[in-house]
Amino acid sequence: MEDELLSSASKKSAISQAWTRLSQWYQGVVDRTVPWQKTRWLSAFLLIVGFLARVLYAQGWYIVTYALGIYHLNLFIAFLTPKIDPAMDFDAEENGPELPTRANEEFRPFIRRLPEFKFWYSVTKSTLIGIFCTFFECFNIPVFWPILVMYFITLFCITMKRQIKHMIKYRYLPFTHGKPKYQGHEEPTGKVIISPK
Repeated sequence: MEDELLSSASKKSAISQAWTRLSQWYQGVVDRTVPWQKTRWLSAFLLIVGFLARVLYAQGWYIVTYALGIYHLNLFIAFLTPKIDPAMDFDAEENGPELPTRANEEFRPFIRRLPEFKFWYSVTKSTLIGIFCTFFECFNIPVFWPILVMYFITLFCITMKRQIKHMIKYRYLPFTHGKPKYQGHEEPTGKVIISPK
């Protein structure tokens, strides 16, 4: 009896160790992709194109496509939204908090609710799950797909309109393109001066 318990415990331990090693290897592979932002997004785009080609070729799985589109829209909105939403900051003045607009105001960097790497990772993972679902007939629910397309377009427009109004109201821009970059240089006195590039 004790031998059976010891052998089952050692089997569980071996499986646990194998699972731990596999998860560590996987995390190492994912971590090594961090510096290759353009390559990561290109691969995600190609995965989405492959998924859409599969759906168009098979003429089905429109519900899976719709669910994937809604999930990607939700991720995109979280990517555009600040981590600390200024609309929820009740300690600010009447008009609500704003990002600094003058040089003498405090600098508060834009921190996303969903960081870029997690956004890419979620898009890639969900697209792979969507591709996997297209191989099972149980997910091929018959629907009239033009209605889903129109509903998604309407939902996208309403959501983006609300997000753009939020950006305008609280004066933030979630992208760094076109923003001034600051570079430090030393004066002969030894002080470091930060000036716009």
